[in-house]
Amino acid sequence: MSEKKAVLVTGAVNIGACIAETLAKDGYNIIISDIIPEEKAFDTVEKCKSHGVEVLYIKGDVSSYSDCEAVVKAGIEKFGGIYALINNAGIRHDGLLMRMSEDQFDRVIAVNLKGVYNMSKLAVSHMIKAKEGRIVNISSIVGISGNAGQTNYSASKAGIIGFTKSLAKEVGSRGITVNAIAPGYIATDMTDSLSDSNKQEYMARIALKTFGQSQDVANAVSFLVSDKASYITAHVLSVDGGMSG
Repeated sequence: MSEKKAVLVTGAVNIGACIAETLAKDGYNIIISDIIPEEKAFDTVEKCKSHGVEVLYIKGDVSSYSDCEAVVKAGIEKFGGIYALINNAGIRHDGLLMRMSEDQFDRVIAVNLKGVYNMSKLAVSHMIKAKEGRIVNISSIVGISGNAGQTNYSASKAGIIGFTKSLAKEVGSRGITVNAIAPGYIATDMTDSLSDSNKQEYMARIALKTFGQSQDVANAVSFLVSDKASYITAHVLSVDGGMSG
């Protein structure tokens, strides 16, 4: 069992990869879970290892409770515990509600919201025994403000905010903090698929007049996991360049 504390990050690419490497730089051992094959997560794993920490990659679908059980169990067996959980995994299936299929709605809710329930329930039981822990849930500003064509995604991200605030009140007395980050427009593979006109609309609403980077979100996660944020819980931190201000 390593003396370093372990952090579990769901999602091994884009923002998740950046979060994992940033926390590795902070000195945490890293557990990464994603549905992508191990060879595709290899780059993230190696970047984390380059900072002198141990890394465990486990393939798993956060919408599957049994997959999440396997991930948490493996992480605890390897590192002796999970100090922090970063619920980052998420998907989009955009479309106007009148054209949105039931499967489009259900799948987004299953991954983005039920995935947070699955991982949090399993990890928090260990954190309660340890009498310490950090949970950081990645929401979105569209979970606060909404966005046309994203009723499913917005609902899932708004649900994460309610989940965060409620769980924080349940476990605060056990030394566990639960917070959410609401990114704005962050340049990733997911946002690259948006049309140029949509990108221009977003830019017009951003006070800093620049799109965010994955590192901006990772820096916020690093803070919320650290001792510097020990008295912050049930909070939603917007990382959006003033887009929602």
